[in-house]
Amino acid sequence: MAETYEAWLKQMEAQSRAKQNDFMNDIANKLKRPRVTEAPKHPFRGAPDFWKAYELTEEERVERFTANFKAASGFVERLSDMEAAKRFIADKAAELSAHYMIRQNQPELNEMALEQALPDAKVSVWNSDSEEHWKARAAEADFGIVIADHAAAYTGSVTVLSSKDKGRSVSLLPTVLFVVIPLERLKTRLGEILLGFDEAGREQLPAGIHFISGPSRSSDIENALTIGVHGPGVVYALIVG
Repeated sequence: MAETYEAWLKQMEAQSRAKQNDFMNDIANKLKRPRVTEAPKHPFRGAPDFWKAYELTEEERVERFTANFKAASGFVERLSDMEAAKRFIADKAAELSAHYMIRQNQPELNEMALEQALPDAKVSVWNSDSEEHWKARAAEADFGIVIADHAAAYTGSVTVLSSKDKGRSVSLLPTVLFVVIPLERLKTRLGEILLGFDEAGREQLPAGIHFISGPSRSSDIENALTIGVHGPGVVYALIVG
């Protein structure tokens, strides 16, 4: 039985390959050019050397990131320190009547002590209670607050990694998102960020790597742009430093 089944599989594979060959030959004939049977050579891999050497100054990075992030309907604020970032978020909470917030469980955000600046609001810390349904809490939140692991000026993108203390729902589900970007984490090119993931190796990659370039934007239906369908409709990038 095994030999019969194996022979049948080989027969089916041969028939499939013959059909595939006829299909590709038909395309080549219609294009009126020879059939390509070997993979083309790729003498260059990755970004060219001149692009790898491209580097903006600190202020140029801030200016480029700001322009690109705003072009994607995001908001950018340059703040002197984490205390100023805390005041900015607290002021926005008062302005927008935000009463429930959720933030990542990260040392930088712990030190910010946002809870003290918002005595009338509830600030939850992701995964701080094993009995809590954290996805539901994130979906209910007015504000989500995360700290950027990286940011790229040339594309106006923020990189946020996920882990048990940095749930992706914090940046995905709340109505308004605040991304705190320490100035030293703002790079010129996206390739500088991606290189680190390559060098780390597959086993060291985080649970999720998320690139945020402004609020959620979708034009799936009749090519009509809609903001906030698949994520926060308002995103603030707070560059600190």
